[in-house]
Amino acid sequence: MAWQKTFTLSKRSKGCHLVTEEVMSHIESGLNGVQIGMLFLFIQHTSAALTVNENYDRDVRTDMDMALDNIVPENLEWRHTDEGPDDSASHTKTSLVGTSISIPITGGRLNLGTWQGIYLTEFRHVLHSRKVVATILS
Repeated sequence: MAWQKTFTLSKRSKGCHLVTEEVMSHIESGLNGVQIGMLFLFIQHTSAALTVNENYDRDVRTDMDMALDNIVPENLEWRHTDEGPDDSASHTKTSLVGTSISIPITGGRLNLGTWQGIYLTEFRHVLHSRKVVATILS
């Protein structure tokens, strides 16, 4: 069985945002009847990424954002700045974090660990809404 849906996440500005519940609201119908399968999420953008990380302590999201800013600072001599000084830094961070994640499905539920959640890592300072393609295979 294959199921696919493209949806748009709410607008967010720069930071690491826990979006598990928002994603679930879009994919619940696709999870129905799936005993064993995989969810693949792909973000259709080059300045934001998806990842799985701790869902409990908000400081983890703040620390991740700080660490990524230190790894890829905006104040380098970037050439591609068509959309602002965060343009190339955002593209680089997207390549490091990644545009897709895969999560196992067991008994119609995402088989995430106790403290795991789905993050949108938004690298642009200005608010953006982001399109995500969800594919479920079983």
